[in-house]
Amino acid sequence: MVELALAGRAALLPVPKDDERETSLISTSLRADSEVDDDVAVVVSTSGTTGTPKGALLTASALTASAEATHARLGGAGRWLLALPAHHVAGLQVLVRSVIAGTAPVAIPASFSAVELVWAIDSLGSGRRYVSLVAAQLDKALRDAGATAALASMDAVLIGGGPMPAGVAHRAAAAGIPVVRTYGMSETAGGCVYDGLPLDGVRLRIDDGRVVLGGATLAKGYRNPVDPDPFVEPGWFRTDDVGAIDDSGVLTVLGRVDDAISTGGLTVLPQLVEAAVATHDAVAECVVFGVDDERLGQRVAAAVVVAPGRTTPTLADIRAHIATTLDVTAAPREIHVIDEIPRRGIGKVDRRALAARFGGQ
Repeated sequence: MVELALAGRAALLPVPKDDERETSLISTSLRADSEVDDDVAVVVSTSGTTGTPKGALLTASALTASAEATHARLGGAGRWLLALPAHHVAGLQVLVRSVIAGTAPVAIPASFSAVELVWAIDSLGSGRRYVSLVAAQLDKALRDAGATAALASMDAVLIGGGPMPAGVAHRAAAAGIPVVRTYGMSETAGGCVYDGLPLDGVRLRIDDGRVVLGGATLAKGYRNPVDPDPFVEPGWFRTDDVGAIDDSGVLTVLGRVDDAISTGGLTVLPQLVEAAVATHDAVAECVVFGVDDERLGQRVAAAVVVAPGRTTPTLADIRAHIATTLDVTAAPREIHVIDEIPRRGIGKVDRRALAARFGGQ
């Protein structure tokens, strides 16, 4: 079906195969039985803060440009391991890249076991070998020596879907895993910035602090347009991410606008605080979020997973640690120890679930 779509002979609307409610919602909201423009190959469902699917309209040329630019950046076409759901753009692009390369992907469940991962990587055979994962999957693989060694044998391990915890990045680097951090979204046919640098044919700029993307991989727009329209400027997509570009042209994504915490008249970006907290040797993972506060409007809170064998850090410990790199006004005013970070979709941190859970405390 992907081959037909890229050839202009079909238009696809990928839906989850094991979630009837979600499938029905996507199919109905995006009008699966209605026509789309002839050049649209795939309508990829996206959900905003309302949860209403918008549907990024991706052409065959955008998908192909993304796949070819990816192979050019990674060193050539190869064989791909599919470990992400194909109704998400990251999984879909594994199929597109495979079609473009003329190779057959090896597929395993997103919830793969270490044994399944090792088997799948072995099944890829010789030649260049790639996989696209989210940070939670990489973290899981790093907990098994065999799976870690298998990933280290790959030519590239793409990590997207959100920021990667510092601890996971350090363990992957120590294990020799060739991690490539990707940034992008359905509206850009998946990852379009690799390790901070845009792929060939991708345009990048910062506008009033926002990351703005354009170029060959950009979607035509939405099946269900929104207001304000992030595609309003021809050839560009205005993201909801705050970022900065250094003198070398490398992009750093600082966080999402709608995740920002307004506390006492100041704006705090959770991702910057998380990066600081994550360098504490007692913290395995951390999520920073805002909760309502009568005096401050919101107060900064953090949920942490304690590193194995470490003593649980106190609030004072965390605040003192953050003060070495950030203004103390950004430091959390409360700490919650949890066993596991809540996630949604293919691994995105669910800040709203944490805010709802701890907001009344």
